[in-house]
Amino acid sequence: MADHVDRVLEQWAAQRPDLDVSPMAVIGRLSRLSRLIGAELRQTFSAHDLDAASFDVLATLRRSGPRHSLTPAELMRASMVTSGAVTQRLDRLQARGLVTRTPSETDGRVVHVALTDEGRALIDRALPDHVDTENRLLAALTPARRDALADELRSLLESLGDTVD
Repeated sequence: MADHVDRVLEQWAAQRPDLDVSPMAVIGRLSRLSRLIGAELRQTFSAHDLDAASFDVLATLRRSGPRHSLTPAELMRASMVTSGAVTQRLDRLQARGLVTRTPSETDGRVVHVALTDEGRALIDRALPDHVDTENRLLAALTPARRDALADELRSLLESLGDTVD
C-alpha cells in the first residue's frame, strides 16, 4: 500500500536521483496530516459554534485551575493562539458572553480573563466531542504506537525550540 507522499518521492527519485528527498517523507506526511486533521477538527468545533482559536482559548481557561482565569499574556503562553489573535479572539468571546475581562485590583495595566458559566458549559460540552474526534483520527494506531509517535514528535518540537519555560 502507498500514500500520496510515496508517489511524490518516486517522482523525485526519477527526476532528481542525485538529490536526497527523504525529508519529504516526514514533512510531506506531517503537512498532509495537518490539513486532514484540521478539517476534521473544524467540523467538530463548528458543531459547537466555535473555531479552533476560540476552542483553544476556552479550553486553556478551563484547564487553568479552579478560578479559570488568566491574564492575556498567560493565556497566550498557555494556549496555541498567537499574540495577534488573542485580543481579537477575546473580544469575540466576550461579546458572546463566554468570557469576562476584569481589571486587576493591584495593577491597572493587568486584566484577568475568566470563563463565564456559559463559557464553562460550552467548553464542557465541546471537549468530549473533540477528544472523540481525536480518538477517531488516531484509531489506526495502537496505544503503544500513539505513545511512540507522541515521543518522536515531542523530540522534534524540542529540537526546534518549542519548549515550556
